[in-house]
Order: sequence, then structure tokens, then C-alpha cells
Amino acid sequence: MSKLVGSFQLMKSLNRSLILNTIRQRSPISRADLAKITQLTPPTVSSLVKELLDMELVMESEQGESKGGRKPTLLVINASSYQVVGLDVGPSSIKLVLTDLNGEIIDSAEDDVPKGVTRTDLLELMARNIENFIRKNPIHIDKLLGIGVGMHGIVDVDKGISLLAPNLHLKDIPIKDYLEDKFNVLVKVENDVRAMALGEFWFGAGRGSQSLVCINVGRGIGAGIIHDGKLFHGRHSIAGEIGHMIIDLNGPLCQCGNEGCLQAIASGPALVDLAIHAMNDGQETLLKNAKHGGPLSGESIYEAAKLGDTLARRLLAEAGKALGVGITNLIHVLNPDRIIIGGGVAKAEGFVFESLRGTIHKLVLTEKAKHTVVLPSELGQHATAIGAATLLLAELFATPTTD
Repeated sequence: MSKLVGSFQLMKSLNRSLILNTIRQRSPISRADLAKITQLTPPTVSSLVKELLDMELVMESEQGESKGGRKPTLLVINASSYQVVGLDVGPSSIKLVLTDLNGEIIDSAEDDVPKGVTRTDLLELMARNIENFIRKNPIHIDKLLGIGVGMHGIVDVDKGISLLAPNLHLKDIPIKDYLEDKFNVLVKVENDVRAMALGEFWFGAGRGSQSLVCINVGRGIGAGIIHDGKLFHGRHSIAGEIGHMIIDLNGPLCQCGNEGCLQAIASGPALVDLAIHAMNDGQETLLKNAKHGGPLSGESIYEAAKLGDTLARRLLAEAGKALGVGITNLIHVLNPDRIIIGGGVAKAEGFVFESLRGTIHKLVLTEKAKHTVVLPSELGQHATAIGAATLLLAELFATPTTD
């Protein structure tokens, strides 16, 4: 394992990472301007830039304006020189992306996760999909920066172990060790929603902010928190489990055993339960056709809402109100720059966000905080997989601290 980490760290040193990240943020940029911004000496900058050029992490592009003498050669990130594989491992599917150093998707794929999958089955399924991906593109292993995995449930980030994947009924999956042994590249593992938050922060709706909360609303509800530009995990790695924030003491029973959790009111399965109760009470709705034509789902509720169905629109508005209450609590506790909403509910933005924003505006304490920016995800269905790839990119471009 030390060999893997060591080879990755060859790309990194305090000054080298400072130069690399400055080029990423300010490109195209000259060596002279790099020296001014980083406060490194011109010979040091020239030496480090040569190393980065030799590694093919940086390349020379056009020439800049002359300030007397020769025109300076400008530097940019050589985005296509290395690739990263990102995986979004959910309870029903695995999504994969191959990205360049700018987080741009080169290719994507998806595979089903069979019901009743075992730990070994799941690890082999991940590896098989990665192998197929590498073979298809093809990727030279020396140019594969690493593999990032966004895994649903509770993750030990340091050890790269999925401690609990509740919807798969699995525990203690050694993802990092298995994939590193298989592919001999660095592997980083993170909770899926935290990975999504990191992807949005770097490449999506969170660009330019320093603090945000990214909320994924689907079969469950979870959040990833960015504070001062870094992922926040909490003492026991459960920061962001907002689906189990209790917002109604007399609310419905949640699968966790508590009553009135946000997840039991505003998630996809919760909306389906509410729709079934309404239909059993005799309410007329287009959803009756969906019920008889196939399984009722959050997606079918959204489709009915688009057709003007009263019940579907009411259910989505009520989900927005419940999310607004939960987000109000987050604003009062964390006061982030932005709230980003992803998952299935982001598609239903037109039916959810009005009541969501209205609830926030009604309940939040101060006038400025009432106007906290709430946005749908920009990265869409690939948000978690891009975020998983970003785990490696954030490591590459991070400037090491000296403490």
C-alpha cells in the first residue's frame, strides 16, 4: 500500500502542489506571474514547472503579452494526460465515469446490482465493471491517477471500508484494499452524498462557495457538508444523516425506528406510501393507472404532476415543505453559503422548490439567511460518480499543510 501512496505522492510536495493548484486556478499563466503569486523564486518556479511538464501534468499553451522583451509562454493543466475512474455504488446500480483532470466526463457506464448480492459479489462486480471500462477506452494503467468510490451508507474513509450499506443489507466491505490489490492504483472511498457534495463544490453548483450542504433526495435522504472548503465528516462519520432529523414528533414511523424523520415524510418511498393512502381513501388521481400498470414510484408521481394531477402536485409540494423545515434547521445550525438539492427530487424542481423556498423564507430567523441560495444539482445523474473521481483530483491539487 505504501508503494501506491508513494507513487501518488511523487506528484506532490508543498511547493509543487502550490504551483500546480495555482496553474489550475489561474491558467493560462506565465512563470513570472506564478513566482509573484506563490512568492517562490523564479529559479524554483522554473525547476518545478519543468518537473510538472515532464510528468505531463502541465503543458505550455499560447504566448502572453510582452511587457518588454520576449513574449512569455503560458501554462495550463494538461487535462487529458491522466484519467480518473469514479464509481457511484447504490443499492440497485453501479454508475461509472471516466474523467480528465478537469472533471470532464470522457465516458460513462452503468450496471445493475442484483438483489441479494453478497460482499464478494459486490466487490467482483465493481472490479469487473472497472476492467471493462479500462478495456473499452483504453486506459494505460500508468495514466490512471486512481479510482474513487462513492458508496451508499456509512463509510470508514481512512480504511476505505463500507461499514454499513443498509439498503444492500451488507457490512464491512473492504473496498479500498480489494480494488488496490486488483488494479495497483490509489483508491479512495467516501459516502455517496459526501462524494456528490465534493463534486458539486469543485465542478457543479457549488463552485465559488466555501461552505455548502448538498442534499440527495431519493430512496433515502442524506447530505454532504463542505465547511471552509473541506468535507466535514463528524466525530463518528455520520455527519449529514439529515434523513433522520426528526421534524414531526407525531409523524410516520421511519425505518430507523423513530417517528417523524424527514426521510419518512419526503423521500421517494414516503411519497409512494402517502399516494397509496390517498388512493385507498378514494381520491381520484392519474396515479391509479400507474398503480395498475406497474409499481408506483417517485418518478411516476412526478410524471403525473407534469400532467396536472392534483394529488401528485400536492404530494410534491408537501415534500418541498418538509424539506424546507429540514433545511431551515441546517441553516440555523450551519449557515452555509448554498444548499444544493440532488437526486430524483431535483427533476421535480418546478413542483418542489416553490414550497421549499417559501418554507425557508417563512421560518429562517434573519432576513439575509432567509435568502440562502438553494439550487438543483448541476451534475445530475453523474453527480456522485464525478464526486468520487474528485476525491482523487482534490488530493492531487491540494496544497499540503505544514502542521
